[in-house]
Amino acid sequence: MAQTTRRRALGLAAALSAGLAASQTATTAQAAGPGRGPRPLLRAHAHNDYEHPRPLLDALDHRFNSVEADIYLVDGDLLVAHDPVGLDPSRTLESLYLAPLAARVREHHGSVYGGRRVPLQLLVDIKTEGEAAYRELDRQLRRHRGLFTRYAHGRVQPGPVTVVVSGDRAARAPMEAQRTRSAFYDGRLADLGTSAPSSFVPLISDNWTGLFTWQGAGPMPATERDELRRIVAAAHAAGQRVRFWATPDVAGPERDAVWGELTAAGVDHLNSDDLAGLQAFLEAHER
Repeated sequence: MAQTTRRRALGLAAALSAGLAASQTATTAQAAGPGRGPRPLLRAHAHNDYEHPRPLLDALDHRFNSVEADIYLVDGDLLVAHDPVGLDPSRTLESLYLAPLAARVREHHGSVYGGRRVPLQLLVDIKTEGEAAYRELDRQLRRHRGLFTRYAHGRVQPGPVTVVVSGDRAARAPMEAQRTRSAFYDGRLADLGTSAPSSFVPLISDNWTGLFTWQGAGPMPATERDELRRIVAAAHAAGQRVRFWATPDVAGPERDAVWGELTAAGVDHLNSDDLAGLQAFLEAHER
């Protein structure tokens, strides 16, 4: 019931924002160069992307360059849902993400956003036992030859889509053991300064509320701002990107203040369920 209510609410929100479609179309046209698709918003990460009325497609319409799908291994397939009550055999990772991405890349001659060679990030959050789920994920990714960034023979070979595996930590061991793979690993702050290379851990993610007390009201404490910038600098020095989950996501000045500090610190991905809200913020702040 909770899942159905949330989907209904998201559908209503999409309907209410339909009036913005014309202005978004104009903005998209302005963001695209001659013979090129729209310019992706590199910092925009669609958290719980699958809960939008049109998974993946709504995020792409808002020019997001990173989307997140939670997966469960059920009867040998990977189903996409936020929690077990929402599982639906028709909502598979293949049908919602892998096949549509493959079709879009074919249509756009080798990229997600036509003529733009920056890979789209697909963050796959494993909600069941990690090793078994990853092995099935690996099998499914290998069916789409040429679609994904790969690690092979000690080198990263860029592709139109880069899959990063998050969630259950048991996925790490089988991934590290592979000499070739079509996915990468989502690290935590504990991975900063370790021997884990960016060719295995290109992304560092962690819980904002577990690290910072500030939620956007008033100025950010100087000690917390310094710590945020230290984290980003350390990750970037190692060739890794940074993302925080559980940042404020209710529209208003507090959320904008947090997003502003994240942007100023160089955080690579801003986490949101509000596609239109984050798009508007980034378009106003990344000119």
